[in-house]
Order: sequence, then structure tokens, then C-alpha cells
Amino acid sequence: MRQPKIRVAIVDDHPIVIEGLKMLLINEADIAVTACFIDGNGILSYIKANELDIILLDITLPDISGIELCRQIKELAPSVIVLILSNHSERSIIMQTIQNGASGYLLKNASPEELTACIHEALDGNITFSKEIKEIISRPSRNALQGVPQLTKRERQLLKLLAEGKTSAAIADMLFLSPLTVNTHRRNLIAKFKVSNTVELIMEAAKHNLL
Repeated sequence: MRQPKIRVAIVDDHPIVIEGLKMLLINEADIAVTACFIDGNGILSYIKANELDIILLDITLPDISGIELCRQIKELAPSVIVLILSNHSERSIIMQTIQNGASGYLLKNASPEELTACIHEALDGNITFSKEIKEIISRPSRNALQGVPQLTKRERQLLKLLAEGKTSAAIADMLFLSPLTVNTHRRNLIAKFKVSNTVELIMEAAKHNLL
């Protein structure tokens, strides 16, 4: 039986980039580019009426930030995989997109092989990055250079459960704590690691081999 093709949409405000990506992906036997848009409204309207597997999304769009658009796409169509394809290489932007539901981040100078490999990795349920992005997020941040925060035994327990994707309510049940206490521990951890959210917390903890 013939496998259905991976349905891909491209969202980029530069038509020349869209054409380049289409030409690149046309050679992939298992991928079909089914729609292309130069703004956020177009893709949001499309996914309300059509099914997609993957959206290749730029950060800079004329009507909305790709970071916010990613969040809206995941709210409308949670099963659609969003891969960011951008020229922005700031760590904070990368982390924000992952927090908003993106399954990966690539720079636009990624090779064709990297792009198709990342598409398949994301379809397998993994968070995926192009080579340059991996290098950016693996560099020690300013916080990492300041040393490993001292954690209590309870904080270490909580950190591991957060990294496993457990909710505050689930952690509260497992550790026989109130959800309020769990949220207090979470805030304390974020403060200790000098990060702004749980995604960044887990990334920093992983760098310190605390998970």
C-alpha cells in the first residue's frame, strides 16, 4: 500500500524563499507542498478547513510575529507540527518558539539534507534543530557560567518531574503536596536558575547534568 505524502505548508513573507523551498522539497518523494502563504491570516484560515502535517514558519511576517502565530496555530490545530525556518539566531527567540509549541528551529542557511532530516525527526515526535541552532543552544549561557545553583532534594525531584512533562497537579499528587506548594517550588527554581520560564529552566538544568 502506498504511503500518504507528508503535507507541508510554507509561511514566509518573501515569495522567492517560498519558491526556493518548493523547488527543494519537490525532489522529496514522500513530501508534498500543499499550500504557501506570505502572512499569518492566510495559514490560520487554511488550517480551519484543511489538514496539514507540517508548517514551515518564518518569524518575520507582515501581520503577526511568527512566535505568536506558532501559539495560535497550535491552539487551532494541536496535531500540526510547526518548524521555524528563520534568519534569527537569538537564544531567547529560539526558546520562545519552543515554549509556544514549535517542534524545531532551523536557520534559513540549513542544507536541504538538514531540512528533510528535521522534518522526519519532528514527525517522529522529537524536538529538532539544525546544526547551527544546536551549537547556539549548547553554548553555556551567562547563567551557566555563574555556576550550578544549590538545590534541595525536593527541588531536584520537582525538576525531574517537570522535565518529564508532568503538570503541577500531577506532581502535587505524586509528591503528596498541594498544587500551590508545587508552583512555589517551580517559581523558586526559575529564580535560582535566573531564567524566565519552565522551558528555559529545563534546558539550563540539562546543561548542568541535573536531569
